[in-house]
Amino acid sequence: MDQAIFLGGGGPEYKEKQHLALKYANRHGLIAGATGTGKTVTLQILAEGFSAAGVPVVVSDVKGDLSGLAAAGSAAAKLHGPFTERAATIGFDDFAYSAFPVCFWDLFGEQGHPVRTTLAEMGPLLLARLLELTEAQEGILNIAFRLADEGGMALLDLKDLQALLVWLGENRADLSLRYGNISTASIGAIQRRLMVLENQGGAQFFGEPALDLGDLMRRAPDGRGQVNILAADRLMGSPRLYATFLLWLLSELFEELPEVGDPDKPRLVFFFDEAHLLFDDAPKALVDKVEQVARLIRSKGVGVYFITQNPADVPEDVLGQLGNRVQHALRAFTARDRKALKLAAETYRENPRFSTEEAIRDVGTGEAVTSMLQKKGVPGIVERTLIRPPSSQLGPLDAAARAAILAASDLGAKYATAVDRRSAYEVLQERAEAAAGAAEAAERAAEEPAGEQAAGAASAAREFNAARRYSGSRVGRSTSRSMRAPDSFGDEMIRMVRKELTGTTGRRIVRGVLGGLFRGR
Repeated sequence: MDQAIFLGGGGPEYKEKQHLALKYANRHGLIAGATGTGKTVTLQILAEGFSAAGVPVVVSDVKGDLSGLAAAGSAAAKLHGPFTERAATIGFDDFAYSAFPVCFWDLFGEQGHPVRTTLAEMGPLLLARLLELTEAQEGILNIAFRLADEGGMALLDLKDLQALLVWLGENRADLSLRYGNISTASIGAIQRRLMVLENQGGAQFFGEPALDLGDLMRRAPDGRGQVNILAADRLMGSPRLYATFLLWLLSELFEELPEVGDPDKPRLVFFFDEAHLLFDDAPKALVDKVEQVARLIRSKGVGVYFITQNPADVPEDVLGQLGNRVQHALRAFTARDRKALKLAAETYRENPRFSTEEAIRDVGTGEAVTSMLQKKGVPGIVERTLIRPPSSQLGPLDAAARAAILAASDLGAKYATAVDRRSAYEVLQERAEAAAGAAEAAERAAEEPAGEQAAGAASAAREFNAARRYSGSRVGRSTSRSMRAPDSFGDEMIRMVRKELTGTTGRRIVRGVLGGLFRGR
């Protein structure tokens, strides 16, 4: 089958070849299983198959093992013997070691080309998810994005948003009349979350030059699809950043790529390792967006494959969109594990040769229960499949080889240096400087008349003191008291008697004297 990817051998003797039809590869898929059961190798051989078919691939490399896709396997490797035996068992006659065209990417710019996007491209919904904001805080974030859009201020990096939030807090009284209450406490909480994100290295993710999606969809000169490997080992320390970035990438692909209907093969395939991180504590609005993207992005020619330990990690609405499935072993140590195992088995078309539930429990490392979409998109009957060996190196690439690939890449000159163009931070800074300059000029203008008046008064005083001008308006301290002679003792006694007679005691004396006179008559 030229238009299919060889997965391995199934059937009683593992002689029946199992394929993933490229025509249905954009119907998405699931790779699940417990730790150590072979999920990473399955991801690796699928990436090899898509690349060989001319389909670019994006994979997140959580453990660093997938970097081995850039190097061919070796006959000197310790697993060469088991690999050749397995290839013979499943009828993989053209098994040979081969390297694949690889491009390394890294959000932190350490193990690959830097991956950047702008805050405006991410939008408030995903950013609120990344920052774990409350509903009220998300509302303020939406106000900030609206104001930036209306004011023509580009939101590119974290300092743009931080400056805009400061301006929002300073002008909250006026803005609250239009947008509702704007709490300084909520603004402070958002600023603290931005600081935490910045300390985690998230500041390097926001900025320019932003990632060009076309650079993920390139092909090598020989026609093979480019395998884009995102270094995610350090990124796993910030699971929110990891999940939000991958969801943003899916959203960008959905918005930018044109409709292609049902192509003969996908335009791009996306592998999302540790998929449970996307859905852990995710609000319903975000889960709905993931389900919408998964449902509609296939018409853009993009296939999405989730890799996780248990199918129950993926919400049912999303799980129902995943037509191609590779289920490695699930261990049933607890009642909850047994229930999850039973539910996983019920999602497959039964095979009369064996019990699906028992097969999922019993398959060994490198073996899986598979079901691929067949003619007209109908799910295939479940089969126990021995997964084929990889053609590329099993295990991580050494640092020197990775550095050599990065140095040879023509994308280094495009993404290596960050660009800081005029954006919201600079606009607000210019406005603040202009306002400060206007206030200073107004203050100087207000001080100039007062200064001239004071100078005139000082000049007049100098002329008066020099006896060069007398206007009659200058009057010194009153000298009436100083010119009067000192009071005598008699004058003081008269004043005291007069004061006493006008007081209460004086009135009583007068009434007594007058009363005596009238009684005498």
